[in-house]
Amino acid sequence: METPKIFESEYRFCLILWREEPISSAELAKKCREELGWSRTTTYTVIRRLSDRGVVKNENGLVTSLVSKEQVQRAQMDEMMEKTFEGSVPAFLAAFAKREELTEEQVTEIRRIIGR
Repeated sequence: METPKIFESEYRFCLILWREEPISSAELAKKCREELGWSRTTTYTVIRRLSDRGVVKNENGLVTSLVSKEQVQRAQMDEMMEKTFEGSVPAFLAAFAKREELTEEQVTEIRRIIGR
């Protein structure tokens, strides 16, 4: 199953949901007001839209995610890699490494990950 597209504001909403779930829609609206400055109706609209796209489930006022943070991050990375680097991991790594000096710890961690 393909991970549904999640836009930036929806992603910020999902960060709250992933941290707090399961959570009542009323409590989620309160958290979104505090952290995102959203009105209750904005939160309920986003819940409905994400529910329609299969990202969240709202059952009897209890909201839970249907896709994980890792799934969304992976899908966003795949899209960015394809769009920006034509799917080339070496091109991405070269651009990343040139943007700033990597610490020895970062290089070690990258080598560990690649060595899997």
